[in-house]
Amino acid sequence: MTFQNTLEFAQQLDNQDELKSWRDQFIFPQHNGKNVIYFTGNSLGLQPKIAKNYVDEVMNDWANLAVEGHFFAEKPWWDYHERFAQPLSKIVGAKPIEVTVMNTLTVNLHLLMVSFYKPTKTRYKIICEEKAFPSDQYMFQTQVKFHGFNPEDAIVEVKRREGEHNIRHEDIIAKINEVGDELALVLFGGVNYYTGQVFNVEQITKAGHNVGAIVGFDLAHAAGNIKLELHDWNVDFAAWCSYKYMNSGPGNASGCFIHEKHHNDKTLNRFAGWWAQNKERRFKMEPKFDPIIGADGWQVSNLPVLSLAPYLASVELFAQVGMDKLIAKRNQLTAYLEFILHEIDKEIPGTEFEIITPSNQEERACQLSVFLHGQGRNLFDYLMAKGVITDWREPNVIRLAPAPFYCSYEDMYNFGQILKEGIQIVNK
Repeated sequence: MTFQNTLEFAQQLDNQDELKSWRDQFIFPQHNGKNVIYFTGNSLGLQPKIAKNYVDEVMNDWANLAVEGHFFAEKPWWDYHERFAQPLSKIVGAKPIEVTVMNTLTVNLHLLMVSFYKPTKTRYKIICEEKAFPSDQYMFQTQVKFHGFNPEDAIVEVKRREGEHNIRHEDIIAKINEVGDELALVLFGGVNYYTGQVFNVEQITKAGHNVGAIVGFDLAHAAGNIKLELHDWNVDFAAWCSYKYMNSGPGNASGCFIHEKHHNDKTLNRFAGWWAQNKERRFKMEPKFDPIIGADGWQVSNLPVLSLAPYLASVELFAQVGMDKLIAKRNQLTAYLEFILHEIDKEIPGTEFEIITPSNQEERACQLSVFLHGQGRNLFDYLMAKGVITDWREPNVIRLAPAPFYCSYEDMYNFGQILKEGIQIVNK
């Protein structure tokens, strides 16, 4: 498609968009009486309008039933989480028995590493990406220290080549092969939070398994954003937060995937809790731990139902739309934003935007990270003051995530006009 940097063209694309009505299902913050242009769904998704109904339902059941809500609410609390299995399995490409919801992201990654990071004297190293999200870095450091290893030796980062912003896929595979028999675990992000680079989950998993390692993924920026086939790709485990592209609310519950090949493995360590106990015998209060077969067997505590309620509202929206349609719109919307950025770059002499997210559609999703050469924090502040909600990362990068559920092509055009105006004002 040949794009045009005009309001009429953007509105034409919106009129042709089969998902345009879903924008009305979300609540936008207001700026001067208008919806903001919202680019931070990669940090916190907008609130679905139906989320409040789901929360109110739980509150009403609590008021009217008190403790009996566990069994007699319209959606009984004791098995509330089971309603996620089917829709979440479609989002991440899994079997329903392989997914569950519990805790928060880093807590779940720690719990999963109890089972899947099993270092020995000779096979103890972890491979991760350079500039992984800080909580992942802290997790790696504390996990290897807990097992008596030196992080500087045990943690192997796959680095970017000099002068490049993204990690080459061949360098990931080469590093896995190089570490080889010393490699216990590969734990990568599905999408790098800073650059927006999408990693090849299938090929990384295959390479890790070829050298005898376990392979897991932090899918914080991937779940609800990219096409995933975790079961078919033979990924061992994964976890993700729900409040970014899945719009579940601030700091909300995490999702987990554990491949079914591990469900009956009695040799796996796990930190047990009551809610993972055999469901049919849970209330017998027996002393011996007999875990549920499936991902639910990794749960620890009973679930925070009030937190799960808005998450359930959101995954049911995903179930209605489907990932394929969201990804198709994501691709065109992101391409149009990229076009707009390049057009503004050409229109203003001396301006240079460097999009550090890969240009190859297979290596990017719903994010463009833009290095603002010659610009500074003043431009970001100007955008925010004009009702453009975006994200700043040091040293000089703004992250733009046009989420397909609620962003429009007209948003992309209007953003371009505000950006151009801002550059001209800031550079005076």
